[in-house]
Amino acid sequence: MSYYECVFIARQELSTTQAEQLADQMAEILVNNGGEVKAREYWGLKNLAYRIKKNRKGHYTMFHMDAPSDAVIEMERNMGLSEDVLRHLTIRLDELPEGPSIMMQAKSDRGDRGRRR
Repeated sequence: MSYYECVFIARQELSTTQAEQLADQMAEILVNNGGEVKAREYWGLKNLAYRIKKNRKGHYTMFHMDAPSDAVIEMERNMGLSEDVLRHLTIRLDELPEGPSIMMQAKSDRGDRGRRR
């Protein structure tokens, strides 16, 4: 099996719990096809760079997965069919990163930048 990272954006009209349920459905599809979700992060409701299907914001969710390619293809197919998913992107990784993603790290962890003059 291979490692993958998948980020998808759900419609802004969904509540946080509905976005989590959508992520649960996608994870269930992956598990039913022989894959495993190693890490899952909900990044929250964020502004989009441009409008997508008349939406200015979206619920971002990220999966780190260990799965066969058939399971990933089936999950992506279901994301494409779902009206609640605006966009999705899946990439193959050589190894899964440890710890939280960059998006989950606190802004205070960015380092000392000094004061403006």
